[in-house]
Amino acid sequence: MAHTVVIAPDSFKGTIGAAAAAEALAAGWRRQRPDGELRLMPMADGGEGTVDAFAAAVPGARRMPVTVTGPEDAPVEASWVLLPATPDAPHGTAVVELANTSGIELLGTPPRLRAFDAHTRGFGEAIADALAHGVSCLVLGIGSSSSTDGGTGMLTALGARFTDAAARPVAGGARGLGTLTAADVSGLSPLPSGGVTVLSDVTNPLLGPRGAAAIFGPQKGAGHEDIAVLDAGLARLAALVDADPEAAGAGAAGGTGFGLLVWGARLVPGSAAVAELVGLDAAVAAASVVVTGEGSYDGQSAAGKVPAHVGAVAAAADVPVALVAGRIAADADTSGFAATASLTELAGSGEAAMADTARWLEEAGARLARELARG
Repeated sequence: MAHTVVIAPDSFKGTIGAAAAAEALAAGWRRQRPDGELRLMPMADGGEGTVDAFAAAVPGARRMPVTVTGPEDAPVEASWVLLPATPDAPHGTAVVELANTSGIELLGTPPRLRAFDAHTRGFGEAIADALAHGVSCLVLGIGSSSSTDGGTGMLTALGARFTDAAARPVAGGARGLGTLTAADVSGLSPLPSGGVTVLSDVTNPLLGPRGAAAIFGPQKGAGHEDIAVLDAGLARLAALVDADPEAAGAGAAGGTGFGLLVWGARLVPGSAAVAELVGLDAAVAAASVVVTGEGSYDGQSAAGKVPAHVGAVAAAADVPVALVAGRIAADADTSGFAATASLTELAGSGEAAMADTARWLEEAGARLARELARG
């Protein structure tokens, strides 16, 4: 009997993007059950792969290439995605991602961590390119950042001016925040008519022990003694502009969430917003089974991560859902899934799974097709 399968994974961070992961799972499923219809809906939460997810999941989406200033000042070939016009967005919606314009992935492998110098100017340049296209709405993904500049690089590209005591533009990155004495945001580009929605799975405030510097600074090369310096720079910025540093998500992406609040954007949980924008609910309601996944499924994965959201959508529609993960931790609650597959178990080790993730995702797709056919 023919069946309809929705395949909706997140990226397996550091190994494979969501779109490629969905393709690999589909290839394995088709090997076992070639008679069904597969609907590939790669997901994202605002981080790496957000643009790819929309490009793959939304019919008529167009990828728009753009060259921007990368986080180390070198040119970066990036892109944003133009979604088709709708009654609410008659001139289309642009999806722009910080990860492919100013992200930590652009700093090499392993990344050349530059806690004080990396910046978000390229992200702002890509946003400006989308605005110049005349779009009605902006959707911005802000995960996977390389910097702690409070979004000042982005805002500068959109028309703001940040200056020191001599009225000179401050240096890029967090280094410039140390000499910041004035912020002029009067020249910022106006928001598009339909507004700006920011996707993030981070709820941290800008400052303090749960802030951008303390929590995420070490991931970007900040030593223990640097945290207070970074936090003080972000506090200088917060004192000069009209936005709430305590707002949930203000600390996301090295404070880029705060910079977007300064502009007037709205921050929302990433995975739920992506699901709504790509039409996940309707696709799942018409499906026989759903497959979702991510790199590591553990006790924290139920808190807003993609598999938890996809699982909740499937449960509401009374459709069985299967989970694939690079590893499934001992503390993970998998009771809501009809079947699970761990790439680490299939490959024999985590190292083997990460060395050829596409192969083991294909094997996982085939295994789940067999198991669910028996079920």
